[in-house]
Amino acid sequence: MHEETSEDKFFRELGGVCADLRQAFARHVGMSPHRVQVLIRLRRNGETSHSDLRQALGIDGASVTRLVKEFEAEGLVGRRLDPADNRYTLAALTPEGERVAADLERSHQAYQERLLAGATAQQREVVLDVLRRVRANVTEQESR
Repeated sequence: MHEETSEDKFFRELGGVCADLRQAFARHVGMSPHRVQVLIRLRRNGETSHSDLRQALGIDGASVTRLVKEFEAEGLVGRRLDPADNRYTLAALTPEGERVAADLERSHQAYQERLLAGATAQQREVVLDVLRRVRANVTEQESR
């Protein structure tokens, strides 16, 4: 049996933290990760096509439509055909949806602050630098 290398440990830990983070806030607010992402995306980008939501969130079109229709039934999102191309449906937050999404963003900010409690600005910057280097190396390897 081979001993785990320091590189193995680094990427195992990084992968585990990323997996935990994808789900943690959604669990904290009692909402699916995709529901959180749709609300935040619509708040930040304004009216958005289902197609753009699908691409930005990496989920299939049927799931986007289902989520948007659920939000519409809850009074959080309105939908309309794109006047420039009626093959596309646009979604936008209602005033109530805007309020819910704003509350969600404030809650998310506070949650992130709690997760980073005890990590200094310098420590955060070191981690960010390592992640930038890894991303650059990935990009370089993929271009070969």
